[in-house]
Amino acid sequence: MLFFSLCFSCTISSQAAPLSTEDEAALNTKRMGLYQQMEAVSSIPWYYFAGIDQYERNVRRSHKDIPREKGAIAIYYSPEKWAGSLNPKLNDQNPLTISLLGGLGKDGNGDGKADQLNDEDMLFTMANYIQTFGTSEDYIKIALWSYYHRAKAVDIILGNAKLFKTYGRIDLKGTSFPVPIRSNYSYRSTWGDARGWGGRRIHEGTDIFADYGVPVKSPCYGIIELKGWNKYGGWRIGIRDLNNNYHYLAHLSGFAKDLKTGQIVEPGMVIGGVGSSGYGPPGTSGKFPPHLHYGMYKDNGRNEWSFDPYPQLRSWERIDRQKKK
Repeated sequence: MLFFSLCFSCTISSQAAPLSTEDEAALNTKRMGLYQQMEAVSSIPWYYFAGIDQYERNVRRSHKDIPREKGAIAIYYSPEKWAGSLNPKLNDQNPLTISLLGGLGKDGNGDGKADQLNDEDMLFTMANYIQTFGTSEDYIKIALWSYYHRAKAVDIILGNAKLFKTYGRIDLKGTSFPVPIRSNYSYRSTWGDARGWGGRRIHEGTDIFADYGVPVKSPCYGIIELKGWNKYGGWRIGIRDLNNNYHYLAHLSGFAKDLKTGQIVEPGMVIGGVGSSGYGPPGTSGKFPPHLHYGMYKDNGRNEWSFDPYPQLRSWERIDRQKKK
């Protein structure tokens, strides 16, 4: 059996309040150490473990029926999945009986226990599951599909992994207000307002009115999940960030040169321009004043829903204004 041991404690107390900058940096260092140690013993690149863990952390925090993580690693296994659905002892930590009864739980640190609250055991269990399919990218995709049975989960995890691989780190933070602070713009909270074109529906976003052609910027680190025309949104872009949020930017005048689906974006990167496209077939424009429709959607591992982006926009605006001082 492959296993690894680290010189630091395997668990930490979960924090209800936001971590300090120093504590968060220490936690990220610990996570990175765990991912890299697991790469060394499994031949699975570290960024896939980071991508899975990041996805699961956001899922955990979206569901009250899933307990918050107790340690550095957030990968969650239900008691039945860990111990085996035929196991009468769902808190079983014996790797042998767990395996015989169809459970996934493994001993990752060599202490003779398969503890689903232990960071090393949880990561090693995932590595062992993936290894049964293979360690190349194609086999990892198949393993993720077999585990989650949800294409969206696989896509989000692979997007996370791509971001971590590209930048070589997991502390990818930073935001940007989607139009330049010094441009002429205005907006107010319009989420939930009635809309009539194309049938009765609600407004799933905030409209930022600005001059035609004003640059539109990526608000975050993310992956372009969608790019093209929609009869409602006109020329639009969808960005998936590391928090399982989908950012929808619509009514654009056009896209930045060479921008494509699957591309990585980062805060402040210009992706298009403010326009008035939409409400008709491709190319329709001018049916309303130029503005940026900004929508946000949350994926919780089961479904996706719209939420009001106005508070986020205000926060990003304040941060950008402070940077300009």
